[in-house]
Amino acid sequence: MTVLPAAEKEAASYRSLAAPVANPVDKFALLPAFLKVRGLVKEHIDSFNYFITRGIRNIVQANNRIEARNDPGIYLRYTDVHVGTPSVQVDYKIEDITPQFCRLTDRTYSAPIHVDIEYTVGKQHELKMKRKVLIGYMPIMLRSYSCILHGKDEAELARLGECPLDPGGYFVVKGTEKVILIQEQLSKNRIIIDTDSKGRVIASVTSSTHEIKSKTVITLDKEKIYLQLNQFTKPIPIIVVMKAMGMESDQEVVQMVGRDPRYGDLLFPSIQECALERIYTQQQALQYMDEKVTYPGGANQKESRSKSILRDVFIAHVPAKNGNFLQKRIYTGVMLRRMLDAILNADTFDDKDYIGNKRLELSGQLISLLFEDLFKTMNSQAVEFMNKNSDKTRSSPSDFSQLIKHEGITSGLERAISTGNWDIKRFRMHRKGVSQVLSRLSYMASLGYMTRITPQFEKTRKTSGPRALQPSQWGMLCPCDTPEGEACGLTKNLALLAHVTTDQEEGPLMNLCKSFGVEDLSLLPGEEIIASGSFLVMFNGLILGRHQQPQKFANAMREFRRSGKIGEFVSIFVNEKQHCIHIASDGGRVCRPLIIADKGISRVKEHHMKELRDGIRSFDDFLRDGLIEYLDVNEENNALIALYEHVDQDDVERSNITHIEIEPLSILGVVSGLIPYPHHNQSPRNTYQCAMGKQAMGNIAYNQLFRADSLLYLLVYAQRPLLTTKTIELVGYDKLGAGQNATVAVMSYSGYDIEDAIVMNKSSLDRGFGRCIAMKKYTVMKENYGDGVSDRIAKPQRAKDGALVNANMQALDEDGIAAPGQIIRNHDVYVNKQVPSVTTGRRGAGALLNDKDYKDSPAKYKGVDGETTVVDRVMLCSDTNDKLSIKCIIRHTRRPEVGDKFSSRHGQKGVVGTIVQQEDFPFSERGVCPDLIMNPHGFPSRMTIGKMIELLGGKAGVSCGRFHYGSAFGEPSGNADKVEDISNTLIKHGFSYNGKDFLYSGILGHPLEAYIFMGPIYYQKLKHMVLDKMHARASGPRVLLTRQPTEGRSRDGGLRLGEMERDCLIAYGASMLIFERLLLSSDPYQVQVILEIFCEIVLAEAGIVQGA
Repeated sequence: MTVLPAAEKEAASYRSLAAPVANPVDKFALLPAFLKVRGLVKEHIDSFNYFITRGIRNIVQANNRIEARNDPGIYLRYTDVHVGTPSVQVDYKIEDITPQFCRLTDRTYSAPIHVDIEYTVGKQHELKMKRKVLIGYMPIMLRSYSCILHGKDEAELARLGECPLDPGGYFVVKGTEKVILIQEQLSKNRIIIDTDSKGRVIASVTSSTHEIKSKTVITLDKEKIYLQLNQFTKPIPIIVVMKAMGMESDQEVVQMVGRDPRYGDLLFPSIQECALERIYTQQQALQYMDEKVTYPGGANQKESRSKSILRDVFIAHVPAKNGNFLQKRIYTGVMLRRMLDAILNADTFDDKDYIGNKRLELSGQLISLLFEDLFKTMNSQAVEFMNKNSDKTRSSPSDFSQLIKHEGITSGLERAISTGNWDIKRFRMHRKGVSQVLSRLSYMASLGYMTRITPQFEKTRKTSGPRALQPSQWGMLCPCDTPEGEACGLTKNLALLAHVTTDQEEGPLMNLCKSFGVEDLSLLPGEEIIASGSFLVMFNGLILGRHQQPQKFANAMREFRRSGKIGEFVSIFVNEKQHCIHIASDGGRVCRPLIIADKGISRVKEHHMKELRDGIRSFDDFLRDGLIEYLDVNEENNALIALYEHVDQDDVERSNITHIEIEPLSILGVVSGLIPYPHHNQSPRNTYQCAMGKQAMGNIAYNQLFRADSLLYLLVYAQRPLLTTKTIELVGYDKLGAGQNATVAVMSYSGYDIEDAIVMNKSSLDRGFGRCIAMKKYTVMKENYGDGVSDRIAKPQRAKDGALVNANMQALDEDGIAAPGQIIRNHDVYVNKQVPSVTTGRRGAGALLNDKDYKDSPAKYKGVDGETTVVDRVMLCSDTNDKLSIKCIIRHTRRPEVGDKFSSRHGQKGVVGTIVQQEDFPFSERGVCPDLIMNPHGFPSRMTIGKMIELLGGKAGVSCGRFHYGSAFGEPSGNADKVEDISNTLIKHGFSYNGKDFLYSGILGHPLEAYIFMGPIYYQKLKHMVLDKMHARASGPRVLLTRQPTEGRSRDGGLRLGEMERDCLIAYGASMLIFERLLLSSDPYQVQVILEIFCEIVLAEAGIVQGA
């Protein structure tokens, strides 16, 4: 055995580092494992679960005692609170309910909130206890802990009438499905350095604690530094504020900010101004500030008003225990220092659009605010009522337990979620559109809603800053999925592996930092705090202390996180520029999982992946064993992340790499994951497809035929795409497809294919290509008017020979309601309802009404003439007020016609230009006839190369019988087939390598002069159909007041000749046409006049007196 010298050993070890990895580990199995643990809507469900298990308890504990004003001995104390299972009270007995039952009967899927209370009664203050007192009903998020569906398998879900692919994460309120969208806002309790509208440098902090929410702004105005707070009328010099907090020496202030002479120069004008105002002591400073308070309190207060403002409002999240302002002074010093740094060096400004400075607010936090407000309101109403009672009479006061009314919380929560208006005056919150109706156009549309993020500001702002694609969005937010138009770039979507954190306990983490050598600042002089080598440690925006060895501290904390001793979502970020270590454990940060690499070598090895594939390991085990960790946007700045392990980058030392991406396709979101080969397309095309993929018709859920949505579009023969992606399989789109694989020939044909129009094959349509079903729900309520008087449903009248008296009642059954399966035409009656002519003033319960006391009020179907529509099914149920509601679902099967909109998965939308008989269509040597013909001019300017590769891959897939993949950036990792491999497959099966075929003309029978690019492409039928949009009229209804035609298609309105149309006619010189349209059409009016009277009036007005 030979012994190598040390130098050679070292060289060999470096060579092994630089050597490419022999065979890269296939890490794809981590994606399904992650989605199993976290899910696509896991952040919504996690957040709601945190609220119903912990958040609601904290709120009740913070406000757990209410007492009477006159006699504090009479009180009520909440001892415990818990949310039950979803149920409804029917005639004094409680029945469990399912989400499907609530959807069909227009109820709210909510669970009772019960509290345990102890309270005192009477003059003797006798203590009593009650358990399970109802304080309200809480709408329950589907698939959360309190939901019936939690933890159920497929068979149990099917028995409950639910679709196993439905992600949950939404609420059912009054029968409609509502999503509370993720709200984006700037992070609280963080210093943000920015410039205001006048170009002045400002340092602002939005403080938010349970007690108070405030905003502190320090501005630089004409070289002097001021504090701005709403409680003060004028800005206050910052040195005065420092003196008011007990730092009377100017030298201390300068030491606190830093000994650098440049800082001193910038602070000098402020110190000078303070001296000119003759303010030297704390008392003088407080006196000066008292004069500037907006609402001065009474003069006899123990402490000055400004001191209490400084204690409670100024940077409110920093505590001032027992009137000790030290922590606030240090925090203000740090704010000043960051501000002066920004003045000296413009690079240190904070970017408001940077994702690390943003927090995403989830449904749990929003409902928590709402519940806190309603709970406090309920308590204060009870106290008010108690005080009123005790003021009125000197009799024994009633007990508090009778005064707790549960209606307020129930209706408040229900109203907020169903309208989407979050109006909470207590927290100065007025937001509209927080919740939206979950779109059920297609499976993708509803999934897209769950990952959508709405911005905090209005869409009208013309700024490009927030709309731009930030580099920090990589892997966190999808770069493609954003709407076109006014909300472009503001409304965003989460990426596939992104996760939004929820709050974690702060206490244990603080203690851990202290034990890792964080020194408390209260023991150090100002000079020491900002000594050059030491770094400040910030924890969720508070200053914990300082540390001498930042890198060592950060590594120790990270080791603790990787070994599972602290929460996996805690982030440790060392900011070299600001000499600061940021530790964050607050909720609303976006983070994503990454594989940890030691000197560029992945910790995840092949045997780990084998264990995962065999089901021995789960995703959580990878976290626990320190193979994978979550990084948020800030901590990513401390990491060097490689895309692939086996690629040796030229400019990066391999040993510096700290993390490796799990899979590059995860930078895209759910909706853009449907696009095959998106990295070969021009980027706006992917954005267009994201918008159109949500409008494609297909299957929306397994229980789609048992749902009662107001409008439902279904494709009759939906297929899964031949060229699929990994994301499609992960989200279950292959089980609920929204399109069909059409054989497409790329050629010009007939001239009806100009400007993206497509030519369709009639025989394909006969075989069911693009055929869809539209189901529409019509609801009729049977009203009750009291005294036993109510609407009635009459059976259709028949003549003696049994024939119907009214022909438009042919769809009705003998009970007066349309029968399922009957053909129903325009103006046919589907419920023959009759209304009592007099509903009030009748004596006696249910006075007997005759037939003549009712007048007809039939529900008539408004449809399209000449179309065959069928009554699909009829449902009868009673709603929450015990009224009978009749729901008729009417089905219409439609086949594609000229003008219907289709689109491929590459943003190539087009309408049907003409439908041609198959005999006239071109055909190949094998006798294959295309389903549709697409004009080749759609390719050059749009550069959708992905569509061409899709055609090749689909053709190869059909010929060799396996699904090909086209995942984003998937060629190196084998998640996308390479074009060379596809071409080889085609050659093997007797096709040309470039996908072109030899075609014959269907009209002449000659061979065509060029080879034609032909193969299968997945086409989606979109919801925009000619039948729903077509509108024309000659004469029709008019508005009574103006005698002009009505407006709009639904009211059969007229077609307005506007100003621009008028200009065209003028330019054309069609003078008589203009004359007719502007002066004659719908304007002349005939009125009958008695001639003698008319003449008398006219003569009298003209002043001609008769006989003169």
